[in-house]
Amino acid sequence: MLWKCRFIGCSIFLLFIAHTKAADTLVSFKILQRLEQLQVKESGVFPKGLFPSYRIYALNQHQQKADINIFFTALIAFTLRDLMPDLTTYQQSIAKRIIDESLVVSNKFKNRKGRNTYNFWPTDTPQIFPNSGWMNLFNKSQALPDDLDDTAIMLLALAADKPIAEEVHKLMQDYRNGGISKIKNTFPEYRTIPAYSTWFGKKMPVDFDVCVLANVLLMVQRYDLAWTKADSASLDLIVRVIQEKKHLSHASYVSPHYSNPAIVLYHMSRLMSTKKIIALEALKSQMVSEAKELLLQSSSFLEQVILSTALLKWEVMPPIVTPKKVTSFRELTEDESFSFFIANMASMLPDQLKQFTGKAQLGKFYYYCPAYNQLLLLEHFITNQRMALHSQ
Repeated sequence: MLWKCRFIGCSIFLLFIAHTKAADTLVSFKILQRLEQLQVKESGVFPKGLFPSYRIYALNQHQQKADINIFFTALIAFTLRDLMPDLTTYQQSIAKRIIDESLVVSNKFKNRKGRNTYNFWPTDTPQIFPNSGWMNLFNKSQALPDDLDDTAIMLLALAADKPIAEEVHKLMQDYRNGGISKIKNTFPEYRTIPAYSTWFGKKMPVDFDVCVLANVLLMVQRYDLAWTKADSASLDLIVRVIQEKKHLSHASYVSPHYSNPAIVLYHMSRLMSTKKIIALEALKSQMVSEAKELLLQSSSFLEQVILSTALLKWEVMPPIVTPKKVTSFRELTEDESFSFFIANMASMLPDQLKQFTGKAQLGKFYYYCPAYNQLLLLEHFITNQRMALHSQ
């Protein structure tokens, strides 16, 4: 049970005394309805099929900008595929419509040279930080390369055939630390680990992010691919970060694109729930304790949601928490202050500059996607249902 509370909105009273099958089914249906409502129906600022997301510059948090990216849409489609077996027949029909619409727009973000890799931003008309005014004068010259994170998530969202995943996995081997270049902006003891970089670009500095590495390994596990030296090295880096608790003390340094201990733990639980990895299982009790402690400390409802989901994925019942008072269920869920992803331009800078700009919040953009916030809550309900069935 995640909470025991009352949400009041206008004349509508939504009371959750406890997780029951009937209550979870009702909430799941309402969330799926909301997801379908949020998905773009006609191309405008956002292309048809995309889920709108917005970015806020860390040093100017009074202005939101519409950001046209595939990241959140891919995550929603991928997660809905995962949840599909536990939805009712009618709910499955809604989820399938959402996924199908999502996949149509994915071609806008696919590599223009034909390879099966994906970019965060559109590739048919290269952009950096869409709707940025003068910055968009540099769309072509400063366009970012495709990245391993979006590519791994997109292949899972597409349910791409295994030969495609194998082909992309083979390509990834060229983009590891020590391949084309060496990382210069992580802890000295990690600089010789031949783990994957975040980027496919050969001119891009090598960049480590443990959540990106977890998503690549998630793809490897889901497709049952043969592990490579880069896979093992990436796991080694993740293990060392968790063992040394760098994800708690230096989250923005070891995971510059997520930058939140709760989100790091969520990624670990998602990876571990796919297939057991002995090295991570050895750290499970540590991560469970950390998740429980963070959950009780957090004042963010959505942080509480993802930490509770992580615990459920580890087959541990989360503690009961009480969310803040709000006027509506939507206000609670579609919280603009919760950022699952961060565009952190400092992640590519040399070490001293990376540390300075990171502390100063320079080049850091927080992303907000109301639909993905809803999806995280749906995932929590379904994961709770699965644990309840498993424990019977």
